[in-house]
Amino acid sequence: MRGKDRRSGGWGRHFAAIAAAAAIGLLATACGGHAQSPSPGQTKAQASASAEAAEARAEAAKARAAMLAAELKITPANGSHDVDPSGGISVTAAKGKVTNVTVRTSGDPVSGYLSDGDKTWHSTWTLDTSQTYTVTATGTGTGGSKITTTSTFRTLSPSQTFSTEIYEGSDQTYGVGMPIMLIFSQPITNRAAVERSLELTTSKPVIGAWYWDGDEHLDFRPRDYWPAYTTVSFDGHLNGIEGADGVYGTADLTQTFEIGRALIAVASTTTHYTQIYLNGKRIYDWPISTGRASLPTPDGTYVSVQKNNPVRMIGGGKPGSAGYYNELVNYAVRFTFSGDYYHSAPWSVIDQGTTNVSHGCVNLPPPDAETYYNMSIPGDPITVTNSTAAGKWDDGWTEWFLPWSAYLRGSALNEAVQAGPQGSTFVSPSSLPADTATAPVQTSAAGNYDAGAAALG
Repeated sequence: MRGKDRRSGGWGRHFAAIAAAAAIGLLATACGGHAQSPSPGQTKAQASASAEAAEARAEAAKARAAMLAAELKITPANGSHDVDPSGGISVTAAKGKVTNVTVRTSGDPVSGYLSDGDKTWHSTWTLDTSQTYTVTATGTGTGGSKITTTSTFRTLSPSQTFSTEIYEGSDQTYGVGMPIMLIFSQPITNRAAVERSLELTTSKPVIGAWYWDGDEHLDFRPRDYWPAYTTVSFDGHLNGIEGADGVYGTADLTQTFEIGRALIAVASTTTHYTQIYLNGKRIYDWPISTGRASLPTPDGTYVSVQKNNPVRMIGGGKPGSAGYYNELVNYAVRFTFSGDYYHSAPWSVIDQGTTNVSHGCVNLPPPDAETYYNMSIPGDPITVTNSTAAGKWDDGWTEWFLPWSAYLRGSALNEAVQAGPQGSTFVSPSSLPADTATAPVQTSAAGNYDAGAAALG
């Protein structure tokens, strides 16, 4: 038996109201007559109107995009292909200012700078080859209104390329005379563009310049010897650089190395002594014997190239001739490619300090040769003075043969480089502070490779 629901009266009235509403709905439907489908003509007209509206909206969007592009112009333009990467990216505000630029790419990150009162933005370095870039620029237009525009483009894929190598090794330590040496796989004719792509960051202020030694070799040398204990970071932004007509770099090059303590050797062929300076102070004065009259040790400010213990030395003519030698020599520090060394020579100790008897090398007493050998690293300056023979360019790392004024002329830009912790800039040589460095401990002397050059300092 079910109990009586005291709310049944209420529920009954509720359902009655629903039924009445349903009946009214049916009546309203009946009074309204039958719904009719649109005729084919009506459908066509509606579709045409919809297409026209869509087209009008598209045209309006195009017009707005054109207006935005005119007021905030991105170069290269949207949709461009085979773009020359050496031109970089620029954004220009016609009536207002550029406020922000972002660049998306899978290649190297793109940085840039504002100029002309924030009316222009330009990328700092060249773009990569074979890369797609999407640039989004924001700025202000007429009346200060905010504008945002975008450009997507792709750079060219070159048919000819060049690569670059740097001599300095990562985290290696070199002497204060060490040049930065770059070698290119192809001849470079657009030398100024290559120079502009090179950046140095140094932990201490440095003034220097780039010098082209032929069309495949480029060297950097400070005006004076590097400051001791300097960290040097090289950044070659070479990807996208057109080094010659149609020949592009396709990779950047970076390297960080150290400049160590200042170790400098000066050998006189007439006093028969060598002075050794460490961090500006003379610490040794050793007797030596340099090249005999027929084989003089050539004048010049060189830097140490390598060292070996022992090294085999062969020369003096044909085997069996009176002057022929084939010897293992200990504690040998090389400073010319043709074979001149500071080295141990126990056989000439009796002549050291008085007479020149060597085949062109600088002979040292064995204990002194060992001391110098243990101290030496590549890039330590070595100067030979008062010889009857002149030094030969490129017989060793001979960048210090040239006085600063002559070295500057080897730059395609005819500009000096000022480097420091914030990077480097190219500057006019006339804007540089006066050079107060003195030879032999701070710099090389002018004319140091001339025959019979006077003693330095």
